[in-house]
Amino acid sequence: MRNFLRYVLLALTLCSSVAFAQTSPSATAAAATAAKTEALLGAGDVVKITVYQNPDLTVDGARISETNQINFPLVGNVAIGGLTATAAEQKIAKLLRDGGFVLRPQVTIQVGQIRSAVISILGQVGKPGRYPIETVGAKVSEMIAAAGGVVPGGADVVTLVGTRNGRPIKLDIDLPAILQSGKAELDLEVQNGDVIYADRAPTAYIYGEVQRPGQFKLERGMTLMQALAQSGGLTARGTQRGIKVHRRDANGAVEIISVDLNDPVARDDVIYVKESLF
Repeated sequence: MRNFLRYVLLALTLCSSVAFAQTSPSATAAAATAAKTEALLGAGDVVKITVYQNPDLTVDGARISETNQINFPLVGNVAIGGLTATAAEQKIAKLLRDGGFVLRPQVTIQVGQIRSAVISILGQVGKPGRYPIETVGAKVSEMIAAAGGVVPGGADVVTLVGTRNGRPIKLDIDLPAILQSGKAELDLEVQNGDVIYADRAPTAYIYGEVQRPGQFKLERGMTLMQALAQSGGLTARGTQRGIKVHRRDANGAVEIISVDLNDPVARDDVIYVKESLF
């Protein structure tokens, strides 16, 4: 009998260990989810509120007023602006419970439009300015499109400056990688207070014995040979030999280097094509 009890205790211990090992990852995931910052509701936001098994209490398309309130059945005006959706759910549930309207209310709030959140889009776009985030989960590319897109002469990499989880961030968003290569994971969701800046497209300069000396747009991965073609090629007196490039180093000092035709051109390079001696 004693041996039997030992086996039973050992089996229970093993089962408990297995159960702990199986539930730990989900518990970790839940903690990670809870750690994420939840956005605050604000004036102008449009929400849908439902109460489980009480369809007559459903409010769809409720807009939060300038005083941060909505009108909810049975309880009247409820101030939910400045609260997270979770906190607002708890507040409405408490009012329903304390008023004796619903015994155990389970309230759910879904955000349809976020008009209280605004971002700024600056630089080389069609219509720079401040734009409301009108849909939940709006991405950088969508907001750039709302601002008229990047204009000719604008860079195809935009910069996003904002705050995430209480920490400032500054990220470069590669639009061609998102739109042409399908890397949707690079297309970040925008949040209230974000600033998106589209800089001028990078340029370089060429002078000397070329057909069209001057400034030109630096395409991604452009080589010296392509830069020469962009400038119309060499003149009758020009030569490919001994081409020099004036380039700034990390400290801002200009150095003169020799490059091959297949070497890449860098931003703000100054290329000099000399005259052939023969």
